[in-house]
Amino acid sequence: MPAHRADDDGERTRRFRDAALPCLDDVYTLARYLLRDADAAEDAVQECYLRALKHFNSYRGPAIKPWLFAILRNICHAEFARRMTSPTAIAEAESQEAAPLWHEAQASPEAELLRHRDATTIQRLVSALAEPFREILVLREMQNLSYREISDIVGAPIGTVMSRLARARAMLRIAWMAEEEPHK
Repeated sequence: MPAHRADDDGERTRRFRDAALPCLDDVYTLARYLLRDADAAEDAVQECYLRALKHFNSYRGPAIKPWLFAILRNICHAEFARRMTSPTAIAEAESQEAAPLWHEAQASPEAELLRHRDATTIQRLVSALAEPFREILVLREMQNLSYREISDIVGAPIGTVMSRLARARAMLRIAWMAEEEPHK
C-alpha cells in the first residue's frame, strides 16, 4: 500500500473518530429504544459505526448525528425483520429487565427513589409505544433533532413527523395519567 494512501486512511479515520464518537451515547440510546435489548443495541451500534466509517468519504452534511441515526435505523429495522422470523428472540428480549438509560445525581434517597420510579415508568411507557411513534418521540425529545432531520432519517414528510410526534405525546400523556391513578 502506498504511503500516501495509508496517510489518507489515517486522516479519514481520525476525522471520523472526532466527528462520530461524541454521538456514541445518543446512538446507543436510540438503538436501545428501537431494539429493546441491550446486547442487540450494542451490536447495532457497532454495525452502524462500521458502516459509517466505511462510507465516511460520502458523508457531506454538517451534522453527523442524523446521518448516524439514519444508518442505525436501517440496521435496527433489518434486525426487527430478522426477529419477526424468530419468536424465541422476541420472547427473550421482552423478558430481560432494562436498566435506566440516564442517570442524574440526587440530593436525597427519597428524591432518588421518585426519580428512579419516574425514569423507569417513562422508559417502560415509551418502550410500549408502537414503533413509528416511539422512534419519532425518541428522536425529537431525547435526541433533540429538528423535524427536518427526523424527516430525513425516517423518510417521511415533515407533516407526518409532526403528526406522529403529537400522537406519541398524547399516547404517552394518557399512559402516564393512567399510571399515576393508583398512586393518588
